[in-house]
Amino acid sequence: MSEKLPRPERIKRTLVHHGAITDIYADTMRLPDGTEETFDFIGHKGAAAVIPVLDDGRILMVRQYRNAVEDYTLEIPAGGRASVTEPTHECAFRELEEETGYYAKREDVTFLLTMYTTVAFCNEKIDIYVARNLTRTAQHLDDDEYIDVYAYTIDELKDKILKGEIVDGKTIAGLMTYASGISDTGTVLPSGI
Repeated sequence: MSEKLPRPERIKRTLVHHGAITDIYADTMRLPDGTEETFDFIGHKGAAAVIPVLDDGRILMVRQYRNAVEDYTLEIPAGGRASVTEPTHECAFRELEEETGYYAKREDVTFLLTMYTTVAFCNEKIDIYVARNLTRTAQHLDDDEYIDVYAYTIDELKDKILKGEIVDGKTIAGLMTYASGISDTGTVLPSGI
């Protein structure tokens, strides 16, 4: 596509609600034809997720209740950054140990991919990592978290995705990318980070 599409212009952003995880805004936009419309926008600090691979190749998954879908979901461990300046790999290390009770050394964690969860109205960006050579520690759950940990082979997880038993977007993107073999060429985190 060689032709550039005209870009709408944001005229005003109004905070509608400040929440614990997200902020909700009403954006007044001037469209390329000159008309004005209001778009919903959800601001998010960003997040990180991790695919924890046990020595036998099985992947640790967490099962937890998600209020938005009113059900339990099976997911890769993940969580929001403490602030917009927190490096996502630090968030990934924290969430790995908090949610699964396993730890990985820096040299055993590689970057896999970056994804936006819902580009139509939210800027949540998640960096997904792969962690290997895990050491068992203990879960450190937040007061409002009740998480069970399970281990599955990648084939079992792909089957769960295809059967609709795994519905979380970051989990599907991360696992299918990992299954493609791309994870073996992931970027190792520099020791100075």
